[in-house]
Amino acid sequence: MTPAIAHARAWAAERLRSLWALARRHPVRTALLPPALFLAYALVLLPFTPSTTDLRKAKSEVPSVVMSADGVVLAEFKRLNRQWVTLARISPKVVDALISTEDRRFYEHHGIDLRRTAAAVLATLKGDRQGGSTITQQLARNMYPEDIGRAPTVNRKMKEAITALKIEAIYSKQEILEIYLNTVPFLYNAFGIEMAARTYFDTSADKLDVLQAATLIGMLKGTSYYNPVLNPERALARRNVVLAQMVKAGKLDDARMHTLAQRPLRLDFERQVASPGIAPHVAQQVRKWLIDWADRRGYDIHSDGLVVRTTVQSRLQKVANQAVARQVAQLQPHADRRRQRGEERTPLQAGFLALDPRNGHVKAWVGSPDFASEPFDHVNQARRQPGSTFKPFVYGAAFEMGFGPEDTFIDQQVEIRERGGGVWSPSDPEPPTGQPVTLRDGLAHSRNRITAQLMQRVGAQRVAQLARGLGIRQSKLDEVPSLALGTSPVTLKEMVAAYGSIANGGRFIEPVLVTQVENRKGQVLQVVAPQDPPQDRAMSRAQALRLTDVMRGVIDQGTGTAIRARYGIQADVAGKTGTTQDNTDGWFILMHPQLVAGAWVGFDDNRITMGDTWGPGARSALPIVGDVFQQSLRARWIDAQAEFDIPRPRPKPREEPGDSLPRAVDNVINDLIGRLFKILQ
Repeated sequence: MTPAIAHARAWAAERLRSLWALARRHPVRTALLPPALFLAYALVLLPFTPSTTDLRKAKSEVPSVVMSADGVVLAEFKRLNRQWVTLARISPKVVDALISTEDRRFYEHHGIDLRRTAAAVLATLKGDRQGGSTITQQLARNMYPEDIGRAPTVNRKMKEAITALKIEAIYSKQEILEIYLNTVPFLYNAFGIEMAARTYFDTSADKLDVLQAATLIGMLKGTSYYNPVLNPERALARRNVVLAQMVKAGKLDDARMHTLAQRPLRLDFERQVASPGIAPHVAQQVRKWLIDWADRRGYDIHSDGLVVRTTVQSRLQKVANQAVARQVAQLQPHADRRRQRGEERTPLQAGFLALDPRNGHVKAWVGSPDFASEPFDHVNQARRQPGSTFKPFVYGAAFEMGFGPEDTFIDQQVEIRERGGGVWSPSDPEPPTGQPVTLRDGLAHSRNRITAQLMQRVGAQRVAQLARGLGIRQSKLDEVPSLALGTSPVTLKEMVAAYGSIANGGRFIEPVLVTQVENRKGQVLQVVAPQDPPQDRAMSRAQALRLTDVMRGVIDQGTGTAIRARYGIQADVAGKTGTTQDNTDGWFILMHPQLVAGAWVGFDDNRITMGDTWGPGARSALPIVGDVFQQSLRARWIDAQAEFDIPRPRPKPREEPGDSLPRAVDNVINDLIGRLFKILQ
């Protein structure tokens, strides 16, 4: 027994003794005893009914909202699928039907209608079971089912009556009607009259006519039994009973009632599905975070009206949504053509993440092409092999050791003995040339043999250590030679964060999604984002800039040239494509001083592969990132003139179409002619 219950019982016992003493002194104590016992019983139950504080919260319940950085609502955390409307925005026909049918003396009693209760008891004793609950009692039962219960017992009815009296003491009749009509359930996940009007008649609560109002109020006697979708005949008969009750209450003319009773239900039914919003996976992440935050501070995310400010830019998020959906729609037919006869269609999946490398602010987050059909988050939940997008960590570790971009390795077949005794021999699409290849070209053209040789010199431990420092902090990295080619599964979030560290001069900043939490009045409860970025440098600034410069080559002349050729992006960008074995995963990540964005494309089942023509990262994932960057530059969300703090390599002069000799040879000849002319002089 809890201290609260023990205290309540002791309190009630004391009052019972006082009543008994009073009865003994009174000449008609025998007549007073039953009321005294009844009152004592009510006093015992009083502590087990909702408190006045809980009752006051009912009307003020406000869901928490998630806001974008530019003031757009991304999500609402509602307890139920309900849209609260004031009584002024509810059709008067609904109120007339409700009071006429459920509680004709609503304005006369104080929560309990003793006349109706007595009549219901007599009818029940005669075999005709009837309910005697007022609207206020029904409200008490609907709002506090756990406190009051549902069992048809005297105990439950007493709790219901006590709670109804409390409600009447706190709220006006108009407020009670408003709360009741906004909280009553109507099946199909529709709570309140507004959602019911939309679900059954495709209209709003203020536009409900008398027939529609009577149909919905008629359901309250038993929503399943009088369900107008599954049981239209019962619902029609019940609707007409409500119309007749309105006549008795003087709210409807008898002749009009007979005319209306002949009309059909005329439903316009459609389930009301809550919109996932433009950033549903962001909402998922924020919800998890907010529940933990609110629990530690005593807030309710469904009722306390918290406002969560995020870093997401709504316009960039919409562009990212469209880019992902567009690319997946273009690639899906190719995937369908690869199906074997009789196989089920396997939907292609994708993920996209963009953040500001200067502060870690997440600007857009797309966890899947369609949240309704695939809520799984391919940004933060899916772990896939990153392929060649992992190679920059190998080159970064090498630069930290003293290697330079112009250092060379011979393009030759490599055989590396692994710890287990096996031999790892990576290959490239082209056969070995036997020629020296610079590290700059090795990364730009994604040469596996060059990267493997570099990995031998650097060591898997150093590479894994750098990758962790830059942002791969949740996934396990196997420190084996093949790690160089991205064989350890990671998340897209980790990879984009790591590239953000490179773009930020080698300094890691944890991706930030929530900046602050406010109460419903706009007062800041907590600032979440750090005011100053932490000085967590994974690699030196000089070598991070050198790595960025080398990764520019991927875009200027390597595997990512489509960024310039197809999307016309001339801004200072660097990046890397990635494709895993048999085109299972396609990756592409692009860096700009103000924005880093990455995309992954593949199937949830990693046994299913993509085609050779469309599966590589340069063809599957790059278009998503290219599309977003192109529109971001056009809209000036990022500065096209911004550059990394290391000079860009300038393009070599183009040959003129009329030149008969290469320009270099032409220059030598001109120099010789000039020298000869001087000698002759």
